[in-house]
Amino acid sequence: MADQSKGSVAGAAHATPSPKIVVKSIDMGEKMRVDAIDCARAGFEKHTVAKEVAEYIKKEFDKNYGQTWHCIVGRDFGSYVTHETNHFIYFYVDKIAVLLFKSG
Repeated sequence: MADQSKGSVAGAAHATPSPKIVVKSIDMGEKMRVDAIDCARAGFEKHTVAKEVAEYIKKEFDKNYGQTWHCIVGRDFGSYVTHETNHFIYFYVDKIAVLLFKSG
């Protein structure tokens, strides 16, 4: 049986009613930025596993802004990505990183 705790984000965004948001890097418009942060908050409210939060955000952005979005959620990862201009954000929700970008 798989370890269910792996990739868990339980308690991270749920610790306070309004999680702390820190934007680290951004190349996107204000409306899309607000949508990304709101979408991440909703994802953390609905899910406790990082993969499920990432899937939620990705599907919402594919639906609202066209395909193809990619989302990575977690506490410890490295990345080097190529993205479409004006379609990138990297931010933290409490201590959990969210990388969201469009490519393709």
